[in-house]
Amino acid sequence: MSAEAAAPPVVPARTARRFRTVLLLWAAVLAAADLVLKALAEALLSTGTATELGPINIKLLYNRGVAFSLGADLAPWVVIAATGLIIAALIWYTVSAAPAMTGLSRAGAAMLLGGAAGNFIDRLDGGGVVDYLHSGWFPTFNLADVFVTTGIALLVLGTILSPRARTGE
Repeated sequence: MSAEAAAPPVVPARTARRFRTVLLLWAAVLAAADLVLKALAEALLSTGTATELGPINIKLLYNRGVAFSLGADLAPWVVIAATGLIIAALIWYTVSAAPAMTGLSRAGAAMLLGGAAGNFIDRLDGGGVVDYLHSGWFPTFNLADVFVTTGIALLVLGTILSPRARTGE
């Protein structure tokens, strides 16, 4: 395989800029939607009430750690700094790679960034991330967590299904 065959397709600069802009705009919209739902959950559930909706209960909890409350005993600034560095790396990677990604991968990247940004912004006050979706058999989570998980799956799936990935180009 020659070096030219392994190179990503050339995307015009204007198209690359558009891909990057749309990715970041969607990430911002998803982060905003997440933050609005968290504020609504806090406003409606701050009295300790819970609402049962079949397999999911809506109840208010705060996660001072990261996924599955890992690091909950660390100082808030440590969790904020670590997640901030991870998000900065994710932004750099996804914005750099966006022009070469499939549409499915870009959608996944937008979801991943939007969810990560929503949880990061929520964590900045030091009180932890607002979680409100509870199943009883899985840790309580929020819309941003759904965005992150789905975003990773779409990003990977889009990469696997890419014609370049299948042909080895």
